[in-house]
Amino acid sequence: MQITDSDRARIAEAISTAERQTSGEIFCVVSGRVSAYLDVSLAWAAGAALLAPIVFTPFVLDWRWPGGGWEAAHQAAAGATTAQALALYALIQAAVFVGVFLLTRIPAVRRLATPAGVRRGRVREAALQQFLAHGVHVTRERTGVLIFAALDEHQVELIADEAIHAKVDEKAWAQAVDALTRELRADRPVEGFSAAVALCGQILARHFPPRPDNPNELPDHLILL
Repeated sequence: MQITDSDRARIAEAISTAERQTSGEIFCVVSGRVSAYLDVSLAWAAGAALLAPIVFTPFVLDWRWPGGGWEAAHQAAAGATTAQALALYALIQAAVFVGVFLLTRIPAVRRLATPAGVRRGRVREAALQQFLAHGVHVTRERTGVLIFAALDEHQVELIADEAIHAKVDEKAWAQAVDALTRELRADRPVEGFSAAVALCGQILARHFPPRPDNPNELPDHLILL
Protein backbone atom coordinates (compact mmCIF):
# COMPACT_ATOMS: atom_id res chain seq x y z
CA MET A 1 0.00 0.00 0.00
CA GLN A 2 1.46 3.33 -1.11
CA ILE A 3 0.61 6.58 0.69
CA THR A 4 1.82 9.60 -1.25
CA ASP A 5 2.45 13.16 -0.10
CA SER A 6 -0.80 14.12 -1.81
CA ASP A 7 -2.62 11.44 0.20
CA ARG A 8 -1.10 12.75 3.42
CA ALA A 9 -2.19 16.27 2.55
CA ARG A 10 -5.78 15.11 2.04
CA ILE A 11 -5.78 13.28 5.37
CA ALA A 12 -4.31 16.35 7.08
CA GLU A 13 -7.14 18.44 5.64
CA ALA A 14 -9.70 15.94 6.96
CA ILE A 15 -8.14 16.17 10.43
CA SER A 16 -8.11 19.96 10.33
CA THR A 17 -11.77 20.04 9.25
CA ALA A 18 -12.82 17.65 12.02
CA GLU A 19 -10.91 19.55 14.71
CA ARG A 20 -12.60 22.85 13.85
CA GLN A 21 -15.77 21.37 15.40
CA THR A 22 -14.18 20.38 18.70
CA SER A 23 -11.56 21.13 21.32
CA GLY A 24 -10.37 17.52 20.95
CA GLU A 25 -7.28 16.50 19.01
CA ILE A 26 -7.04 13.68 16.45
CA PHE A 27 -3.68 12.11 15.64
CA CYS A 28 -3.13 9.46 12.93
CA VAL A 29 -0.28 6.95 12.56
CA VAL A 30 0.38 4.19 10.01
CA SER A 31 2.91 1.43 10.66
CA GLY A 32 4.08 -1.05 8.05
CA ARG A 33 4.69 -3.73 10.70
CA VAL A 34 4.81 -3.44 14.48
CA SER A 35 6.98 -6.50 15.15
CA ALA A 36 9.37 -8.86 13.34
CA TYR A 37 7.76 -11.82 15.17
CA LEU A 38 11.08 -13.66 15.34
CA ASP A 39 9.94 -15.37 18.52
CA VAL A 40 6.88 -16.74 16.73
CA SER A 41 9.00 -18.17 13.91
CA LEU A 42 11.44 -19.66 16.42
CA ALA A 43 8.61 -21.22 18.40
CA TRP A 44 7.12 -22.86 15.29
CA ALA A 45 10.55 -24.06 14.15
CA ALA A 46 11.43 -25.50 17.56
CA GLY A 47 8.05 -27.19 17.87
CA ALA A 48 8.33 -28.76 14.43
CA ALA A 49 11.87 -29.95 15.16
CA LEU A 50 10.74 -31.52 18.43
CA LEU A 51 7.84 -33.26 16.70
CA ALA A 52 10.03 -34.53 13.87
CA PRO A 53 10.89 -37.76 15.78
CA ILE A 54 7.23 -38.84 15.71
CA VAL A 55 7.29 -38.80 11.92
CA PHE A 56 10.87 -39.72 11.11
CA THR A 57 12.00 -42.05 13.92
CA PRO A 58 10.64 -45.26 12.28
CA PHE A 59 12.50 -44.43 9.08
CA VAL A 60 15.70 -43.42 10.89
CA LEU A 61 15.83 -46.56 13.03
CA ASP A 62 15.39 -48.84 10.00
CA TRP A 63 17.86 -46.93 7.87
CA ARG A 64 21.24 -48.42 6.97
CA TRP A 65 24.20 -47.07 5.04
CA PRO A 66 24.50 -48.94 1.70
CA GLY A 67 26.57 -52.10 2.22
CA GLY A 68 26.34 -54.06 -1.04
CA GLY A 69 23.59 -56.28 0.33
CA TRP A 70 25.62 -57.45 3.37
CA GLU A 71 24.46 -56.67 6.92
CA ALA A 72 26.77 -56.47 9.93
CA ALA A 73 25.99 -59.03 12.60
CA HIS A 74 28.49 -58.21 15.33
CA GLN A 75 28.03 -55.71 18.16
CA ALA A 76 30.66 -53.14 17.09
CA ALA A 77 29.17 -52.79 13.63
CA ALA A 78 25.67 -52.52 15.08
CA GLY A 79 26.87 -49.69 17.35
CA ALA A 80 28.33 -47.88 14.37
CA THR A 81 25.06 -48.23 12.46
CA THR A 82 23.13 -46.78 15.44
CA ALA A 83 25.48 -43.80 15.58
CA GLN A 84 24.91 -43.21 11.87
CA ALA A 85 21.17 -43.37 12.39
CA LEU A 86 21.35 -40.84 15.23
CA ALA A 87 23.46 -38.55 13.08
CA LEU A 88 20.84 -38.74 10.33
CA TYR A 89 18.10 -38.03 12.88
CA ALA A 90 19.96 -34.92 14.09
CA LEU A 91 20.42 -33.77 10.49
CA ILE A 92 16.71 -34.18 9.76
CA GLN A 93 15.80 -32.30 12.95
CA ALA A 94 18.09 -29.40 12.00
CA ALA A 95 16.69 -29.33 8.45
CA VAL A 96 13.11 -29.23 9.79
CA PHE A 97 14.00 -26.38 12.17
CA VAL A 98 15.61 -24.27 9.42
CA GLY A 99 12.90 -25.05 6.87
CA VAL A 100 10.01 -24.13 9.16
CA PHE A 101 11.78 -21.00 10.38
CA LEU A 102 12.35 -19.76 6.80
CA LEU A 103 8.80 -20.67 5.81
CA THR A 104 7.33 -18.60 8.63
CA ARG A 105 9.40 -15.59 7.59
CA ILE A 106 7.25 -15.28 4.46
CA PRO A 107 4.82 -12.43 5.33
CA ALA A 108 1.61 -14.24 4.36
CA VAL A 109 2.65 -17.41 6.19
CA ARG A 110 3.88 -15.44 9.21
CA ARG A 111 0.53 -13.70 9.49
CA LEU A 112 -1.29 -17.05 9.48
CA ALA A 113 1.18 -18.62 11.90
CA THR A 114 0.93 -15.78 14.43
CA PRO A 115 -2.01 -16.19 16.85
CA ALA A 116 -4.57 -13.42 16.52
CA GLY A 117 -4.21 -12.57 20.20
CA VAL A 118 -0.47 -12.04 19.77
CA ARG A 119 -1.02 -9.72 16.80
CA ARG A 120 -3.67 -7.72 18.63
CA GLY A 121 -1.51 -7.41 21.73
CA ARG A 122 1.51 -6.14 19.82
CA VAL A 123 -0.52 -3.70 17.75
CA ARG A 124 -2.08 -2.40 20.96
CA GLU A 125 1.36 -2.05 22.54
CA ALA A 126 2.73 -0.23 19.48
CA ALA A 127 -0.27 2.10 19.45
CA LEU A 128 0.22 2.94 23.13
CA GLN A 129 3.90 3.68 22.45
CA GLN A 130 2.92 6.12 19.71
CA PHE A 131 0.22 7.63 21.92
CA LEU A 132 2.86 8.44 24.55
CA ALA A 133 5.77 9.22 22.21
CA HIS A 134 3.82 11.93 20.33
CA GLY A 135 2.27 13.48 23.43
CA VAL A 136 -1.32 12.63 22.60
CA HIS A 137 -1.80 12.22 26.37
CA VAL A 138 -0.64 15.74 27.25
CA THR A 139 -3.24 17.91 25.56
CA ARG A 140 -4.58 20.65 27.80
CA GLU A 141 -7.90 18.94 28.57
CA ARG A 142 -6.77 15.33 27.96
CA THR A 143 -8.94 15.07 24.85
CA GLY A 144 -6.54 13.45 22.38
CA VAL A 145 -7.50 10.51 20.13
CA LEU A 146 -5.00 8.29 18.33
CA ILE A 147 -6.01 6.36 15.20
CA PHE A 148 -3.37 3.70 14.52
CA ALA A 149 -3.22 1.29 11.57
CA ALA A 150 -0.76 -1.62 11.30
CA LEU A 151 -0.70 -2.64 7.64
CA ASP A 152 1.10 -5.97 7.85
CA GLU A 153 -1.03 -7.12 10.78
CA HIS A 154 -4.26 -5.85 9.17
CA GLN A 155 -5.20 -4.28 12.50
CA VAL A 156 -6.63 -0.90 13.47
CA GLU A 157 -6.38 0.50 17.01
CA LEU A 158 -8.06 3.61 18.42
CA ILE A 159 -6.99 5.05 21.77
CA ALA A 160 -8.81 7.92 23.46
CA ASP A 161 -7.40 9.90 26.39
CA GLU A 162 -8.64 10.07 29.97
CA ALA A 163 -11.18 12.88 29.70
CA ILE A 164 -12.82 11.24 26.69
CA HIS A 165 -13.15 7.90 28.48
CA ALA A 166 -15.08 9.64 31.24
CA LYS A 167 -17.78 10.77 28.77
CA VAL A 168 -17.70 8.49 25.74
CA ASP A 169 -18.36 4.75 25.75
CA GLU A 170 -15.70 2.71 23.93
CA LYS A 171 -18.35 1.21 21.66
CA ALA A 172 -18.91 4.65 20.15
CA TRP A 173 -15.61 4.33 18.27
CA ALA A 174 -16.50 1.05 16.56
CA GLN A 175 -17.97 2.75 13.49
CA ALA A 176 -14.77 4.75 12.92
CA VAL A 177 -12.61 1.64 13.30
CA ASP A 178 -14.86 -0.32 10.94
CA ALA A 179 -14.78 2.44 8.32
CA LEU A 180 -10.98 2.60 8.35
CA THR A 181 -10.62 -1.20 8.32
CA ARG A 182 -13.02 -1.55 5.40
CA GLU A 183 -11.25 1.04 3.25
CA LEU A 184 -7.77 -0.24 4.07
CA ARG A 185 -8.89 -3.69 2.99
CA ALA A 186 -9.89 -2.13 -0.34
CA ASP A 187 -6.52 -0.31 -0.58
CA ARG A 188 -8.11 3.12 -0.09
CA PRO A 189 -6.20 4.60 2.88
CA VAL A 190 -7.18 8.21 2.21
CA GLU A 191 -10.89 7.40 2.16
CA GLY A 192 -10.49 5.22 5.24
CA PHE A 193 -8.68 7.77 7.36
CA SER A 194 -10.90 10.60 6.16
CA ALA A 195 -14.04 8.67 7.13
CA ALA A 196 -12.63 7.59 10.50
CA VAL A 197 -11.43 11.10 11.30
CA ALA A 198 -14.81 12.61 10.38
CA LEU A 199 -16.65 10.14 12.62
CA CYS A 200 -14.26 10.79 15.51
CA GLY A 201 -14.73 14.53 14.99
CA GLN A 202 -18.51 14.14 15.26
CA ILE A 203 -18.21 12.19 18.52
CA LEU A 204 -15.78 14.71 20.00
CA ALA A 205 -17.91 17.66 18.90
CA ARG A 206 -20.89 16.34 20.88
CA HIS A 207 -18.92 16.14 24.12
CA PHE A 208 -16.08 18.65 23.64
CA PRO A 209 -17.19 21.69 21.62
CA PRO A 210 -14.53 24.13 20.46
CA ARG A 211 -13.22 26.66 22.98
CA PRO A 212 -12.94 30.40 22.26
CA ASP A 213 -9.21 29.84 22.15
CA ASN A 214 -8.86 26.56 20.29
CA PRO A 215 -5.16 25.97 19.57
CA ASN A 216 -4.01 23.08 17.42
CA GLU A 217 -2.02 21.11 19.99
CA LEU A 218 -0.97 18.16 17.80
CA PRO A 219 0.23 18.01 14.18
CA ASP A 220 -2.50 17.23 11.67
CA HIS A 221 -0.32 15.31 9.24
CA LEU A 222 -0.31 11.51 9.02
CA ILE A 223 2.74 9.86 10.62
CA LEU A 224 4.30 7.01 8.61
CA LEU A 225 6.49 4.54 10.50
